[in-house]
Amino acid sequence: MAFISEVNMSFSHCMDDEYEKLFRRMNPPRVVIDNEACKNATVIRVDSANKHGILLEVVQILTDLDLIITKAYISSDGGWFMDVFNVTDQEGNKVTDESILDYIRKSLGPESCFTSPMRSVGVKQSMDHTVIELLGRDRPGLLSEVSAVLTNLKCNIVNAEVWTHNARAAAVMQVNDEETGSAIIDPERLSLIKELLCNVLGGGKKNRGARTVVTDEVRHTDRRLHQMMFADRDYERAHDDGCDDKQKPNVNVVNWSDKDYSVVTIQCKDRPKLLFDAVCTLTDMQYVVFHANIDAKGPEAYQEYCIRHIDGSPVKSEAERQRVIQCLEAAIQRRVSEGLKLELCTTDRVGLLSNVTRIFRENSLTVTRAEVTTKGGKAVNTFYVRGASGCPVYSKTIESIRQTIGNTILKVKGSVEELKPASQDSPTRFLFGGLFKSRSFVNFGLVRSP
Repeated sequence: MAFISEVNMSFSHCMDDEYEKLFRRMNPPRVVIDNEACKNATVIRVDSANKHGILLEVVQILTDLDLIITKAYISSDGGWFMDVFNVTDQEGNKVTDESILDYIRKSLGPESCFTSPMRSVGVKQSMDHTVIELLGRDRPGLLSEVSAVLTNLKCNIVNAEVWTHNARAAAVMQVNDEETGSAIIDPERLSLIKELLCNVLGGGKKNRGARTVVTDEVRHTDRRLHQMMFADRDYERAHDDGCDDKQKPNVNVVNWSDKDYSVVTIQCKDRPKLLFDAVCTLTDMQYVVFHANIDAKGPEAYQEYCIRHIDGSPVKSEAERQRVIQCLEAAIQRRVSEGLKLELCTTDRVGLLSNVTRIFRENSLTVTRAEVTTKGGKAVNTFYVRGASGCPVYSKTIESIRQTIGNTILKVKGSVEELKPASQDSPTRFLFGGLFKSRSFVNFGLVRSP
């Protein structure tokens, strides 16, 4: 009987899948790109049959193209989904590059009907890289040790993204064999890599859930980092963690009394990928966005979402409400980068990250976040640095590092003198040390959060 039940479930799933394909075939997505409707932005309108996760797909594609979403209106009641985005390039200009506009049409239009929901720019299966996922407790020198282990094992770090939050660390790295430039497939070697990296991550008595995953599956890096840290419960904070409330985003969740929705509002300093981070978290928490208004024209961003859980219910308790708030706060803060921004651009070579790590460590710098990319034989690395133990970064230190690495190779973004000492109790002081509007609401009968 169990076998028959499984067969029936499989058949039902196939029927649902075929129905969805038929519905989308009869109602193909439509994309309209307008460079005349708005004076300062390109307007992109997407109409499509509705399904869970479609909003994240659209936002992910626009974000991966490095487009800035300054305004958006989203509606997905019933079986239809409609988005309107005002976007610009990184310089704040309209998007006029025909190759980018054509990619948007193909990725979001009728040709995209039957592609994977996790499609993304530059995300594909590859025999050139092995993917390593790292998760563990943050501590001084952690990434320095990781890069040293990989270099000693003759692994070249091609791309890497490292996030830290609430004393936890997560990284997704793409590595290949130093000699062949291909993915590492030898089982014994992969086992050794995993064992040694687990030893590095497992240091300390307060270790919680440290793990290393080695795979040949290339997934969307930012999405994966959100999933890893969410699963690690990095949103849980102690009451006396020393976090500066002034730096926290203002997130609130209330129930709309006239409709069966919960309304999430977010107010914080605007930055690239803010919309993606919020939508990604709501999607992974199994909430559906029915309506949304996004406004990020100035330095401050305002986002409002009307949501229900995937089971059709609004937020049902104060505990659930607090969890939504905490998870969104964490998603926003994971990408917030403390410190001075340094950009390194040079010819790629094996051990480059280890060498830069050593130079930073010798000059008592701590890196709060890092992005490592390699393309066309060029390494483009971004580091956000602070002085060790929260000390300020001095001009003399930066100039010494630039002279060692090369003034034309290492660029400084921002003013060194603007940096202030971090609190000694700040949970971010150990981050990777040494690394290269008006509605009727009811709020569960409780006082609304400020």
